[in-house]
Amino acid sequence: MNCNPANPKDSGIVDVWQESIPVRFGAIDKSDRLTLDAIFNYFQEAAISHADNLGVGREDMARTKQVWILSRMTALVHRRPDYCENIIVRSWPQGWEKLFAMRNYEIKDKNNNALVSARSAWLIVDMEKRRPLRPQSVMDSMPQNEELHALAPEDKGAAAVIERDNLQKIAKKKALYSDLDFNGHVNNVSYIKWIEDIIDAELLNNAEKMRVDINYLNEIMGGEDIELFSAKIDDENASNAFAFEGRKKENNQAAFRAELKIWSK
Repeated sequence: MNCNPANPKDSGIVDVWQESIPVRFGAIDKSDRLTLDAIFNYFQEAAISHADNLGVGREDMARTKQVWILSRMTALVHRRPDYCENIIVRSWPQGWEKLFAMRNYEIKDKNNNALVSARSAWLIVDMEKRRPLRPQSVMDSMPQNEELHALAPEDKGAAAVIERDNLQKIAKKKALYSDLDFNGHVNNVSYIKWIEDIIDAELLNNAEKMRVDINYLNEIMGGEDIELFSAKIDDENASNAFAFEGRKKENNQAAFRAELKIWSK
């Protein structure tokens, strides 16, 4: 059953959120295929809609002075869908691990083949104390989907990205209006765009498969200056692999860490 993002609750509570959408012009690159940042945007919107459907959306959580914060994400791109191709975006919660509430995602083609598989880890944060809360009180009332895995256990999705000491400063970035979300801090999709913008565009245009792992470590507010660091890393299975870190210029605090692996034509 396709869900209605315009009114997430109109079909009753669903264990798995599902939308059918075409790949539009604003979501493709020079290769005529879906971009990595567009994938993250699809996942963000599906998670928001499903949270509203389940009664734990932004307004619901605000009543109890709580907020969802995305902490980690792993996305495996098996095939990049083409412009105008009709795709199915799916998302579902899957219990918790320590302080993390887990959520999975998929993009499938019309024949039910997996195009993208992803796993994310979220924190439930007390808005007044700015501290993470134990997720059981919220997750217990949600579908558990214990046997529905987007990633295999050996893929180690939504894990910690290691800190590296060989990174070189590549670029500077100021967090501006188009980077920010409703909460006034840099949106999770903007970090992916920053990563895309500091590597060779042709590597992305020619990418057939990709894997990105990202940890959101400290929020970046509007107007903050960020220094972006990167280095190539060894991965014998990928055509190219890179590590990234964004640091706040004011205090050198790490705001995010990520790794991107690309398999090219």
